[in-house]
Amino acid sequence: MTRVLSVASECVPLIKTGGLADVAGALPGALAPLGVEMRTLLPAYPKVRAALGEGPRHELGEVFGGPAALIEGQLGEAVLYALDAPHLFDRPGGPYLDEGGHDFPDNPRRFAALSQVAARLAAEGIGDWHPEVLHVHDWQAGLAPLYLSQMAPKRRVGTLLTIHNIAFQGMAPPSEIGPLGLPEADFGPEGYEFWGQVSALKAGLVWSDRITTVSPTYAEELLTPEFGMGLDGLLTARRDALSGILNGIDTAAWAPPYRTPRGKPRHRARLRHEMGLPEAEGPLCVVISRLSHQKGLDVLLDALPALIDHGGQLALLGSGDPALESAFRQAAEHPNVATRIGYDEALSKRMVAGGDAILVPSRFEPCGLTQLYGLSHGTLPLVARTGGLNDTVIDANPMALQAGAATGLQFHPVTASGLAGAFARLHALWRAPGHWQRMMKNAMALDVGWDVSAQAYATLYRDLISAP
Repeated sequence: MTRVLSVASECVPLIKTGGLADVAGALPGALAPLGVEMRTLLPAYPKVRAALGEGPRHELGEVFGGPAALIEGQLGEAVLYALDAPHLFDRPGGPYLDEGGHDFPDNPRRFAALSQVAARLAAEGIGDWHPEVLHVHDWQAGLAPLYLSQMAPKRRVGTLLTIHNIAFQGMAPPSEIGPLGLPEADFGPEGYEFWGQVSALKAGLVWSDRITTVSPTYAEELLTPEFGMGLDGLLTARRDALSGILNGIDTAAWAPPYRTPRGKPRHRARLRHEMGLPEAEGPLCVVISRLSHQKGLDVLLDALPALIDHGGQLALLGSGDPALESAFRQAAEHPNVATRIGYDEALSKRMVAGGDAILVPSRFEPCGLTQLYGLSHGTLPLVARTGGLNDTVIDANPMALQAGAATGLQFHPVTASGLAGAFARLHALWRAPGHWQRMMKNAMALDVGWDVSAQAYATLYRDLISAP
């Protein structure tokens, strides 16, 4: 049995802001059949604390200015540890932002605490359980491999950092070096310094034995200035340690309410009724997304007339940038556009079930999950040709259509004209029912679960353990 400690700042079903939570929540169950015992460490935010109740406690003493303990609970059939440090995590707001939508000013210390406790568990174990691999996710756990390097583990522990989105790097001023307990000698270009700041993500990239990201294409993109966010040089130097492993989805939680494409029309009609949309000649396109520049939704606004003019419709669910929220509310004044601002898991599932196409026009996308939800439901993805979108959607180009292999559409560049051209292709396919039905069947036949990716992680863990 391979023992792995996974460290993340969010995890379904307890707390979620993005795809990281889905991955952290899915991996323990996906890996268990492969002989991997994964335990997860998560901050005890109020929602997490309430969900766990009064589980067994392991006192840790003082951690970054206050008492802390681990509350032991369950994540499915796996063990979960929640870092109960009220002075750091018991507060209103989200995991990273206060009620006004601003970063908590002490975020560097909050997640340094998570990282330091993770390193301590890796070095000392807990009870008679000693991890062989420390798997940390994103900048929030990025300092853990550095902290571990400063300790004296009872046995060797392999370290792995997964980059879910390199745009977030966990920056702090150099005045935090002392309070964070970081070695001053390593504050430099070869260490955790990044443009004069402390970078938690860079620390993880330097001190981890291996680095993964969430799709093969994104792993290659990170080696370029366009996508590497200033860390492309470091990642190029560590290219031999870097690999891309695609995310999967929980196929039980996202099982379609129909087995074949014949079930789609009934759910489309229900969705139109729920969203207040009329009958239409063209496809019903859905968007379920954070509203941000990264997601290319400003481009969608500019290209929206090309969708509507061909008889298509748009139903959008999301929140984020206030300007984009306002713009999509205004767009919904058109009878063939419906907007819901916020997050609603149940509605998102009804939208995937009822939509004909799901739009993901991201400027960059490490992996993406919504296109996978779409594939599983025969809701054809129309995606930008980037990152995991490129790896998971087979474009309906002439040869793919001839071979009967297409599962969606890709477009590039991410511009209004590029997306408008993709809408023209979408409408042409919609008017060719044979192609559309074949693509739906292809999409629904794909394995978008965790089996293949879990095997890749299990192999990587074994490699880390056997490495000298």
